[in-house]
Amino acid sequence: MDKKPEFHGSDLEKIEEYYHIPKEEIVCFSANVNPLGLSETVRQKLCSHLDVICRYPDRAYTSLRQTIGAYCGADPAHIVVGNGSTELISLLISQRAPKKALVLGPTYSEYARELSLVGGSMEYYHLREADDFVLDIDDFLSHVTGEVDMVILCNPNNPTSSAIPREDMKRIIAQCSKQGVFVMIDETYVEFAPDVQAVSAISLVPAYDNFMVIRGVSKFFAAPGLRFGYGITSNQTFLSALLTHQNPWSLNSIGAFAGEEMLKDTDYIQRTRALVSKERAKMLARLAESSTYKTYPAYANFILARIQKEGVTSFDVFEKAIHQKLMIRDCSSFQALEGEYIRFCVMDPADNDRLMDCLLDV
Repeated sequence: MDKKPEFHGSDLEKIEEYYHIPKEEIVCFSANVNPLGLSETVRQKLCSHLDVICRYPDRAYTSLRQTIGAYCGADPAHIVVGNGSTELISLLISQRAPKKALVLGPTYSEYARELSLVGGSMEYYHLREADDFVLDIDDFLSHVTGEVDMVILCNPNNPTSSAIPREDMKRIIAQCSKQGVFVMIDETYVEFAPDVQAVSAISLVPAYDNFMVIRGVSKFFAAPGLRFGYGITSNQTFLSALLTHQNPWSLNSIGAFAGEEMLKDTDYIQRTRALVSKERAKMLARLAESSTYKTYPAYANFILARIQKEGVTSFDVFEKAIHQKLMIRDCSSFQALEGEYIRFCVMDPADNDRLMDCLLDV
């Protein structure tokens, strides 16, 4: 039997080659990028300030760190800027070099790749479908044993779209602090949450120095090509070590300039949150009317759905959608998602309606 192809969120070229559908005609529900696209305000300011490439960025990114601090309520002295969140994840893991990491799964595969590069072992703690992918804090903490020296959490999590509330995260960080365990929290999707402050761990940074929050602009600000990310921690010793090993001018001049403008664009931020909140609720409501799918509480800009119709696989639904030029994520490649799952993000209202009509016709 032929092996079914696997496609990830950015694999439009592979889709085009395999299905002979021009990539420009595909509505991508699998990349989890803000459907508003790049802020028009940022676009205009970039066009009129392209001469920033003629000079080096400030090596300390002083102004950018101040803007980040104002945006998310953090001390600029606790902030490091990087070439996307991916660089900061890599730097964090390489500098901490954990012997054993406990990773909340199923989740983003990049964590496992980076851990393998430093030769550390890894244990997954998998969220349970029976609990609607809501973390059992007490049970999770029982797995933070003496062998574990790092905990890795994506919050809200990809692909489940579930979230750990800030107060529960505080319990995790506090216990890990007592045990000498460092915590990495990837908040790539937190800005899409209905209540950002109720989920984000940034307000805990002054009180605990055993964790770092990492964010980027790829998803919420629709700028994956900009490669701008930032990390926040109050552990000055670790922060200094990280900066020592980071390449100078890691973020280019355009990234530094555009990053500041993005975080100041309050109109864009408000419109994004309003659109995602309204459309996410509408999509969940439509799926709830069908016995074909089971959905779960969603905090990110995407929804995970389990296919409950006998004989229908995630690949079947993926192909039905792609033939209508709608690309969703077949979640069969995610570790420990036992069953048939699909994931799709919030796009513009008309495309969301098209996708719902397609999924409900399965």
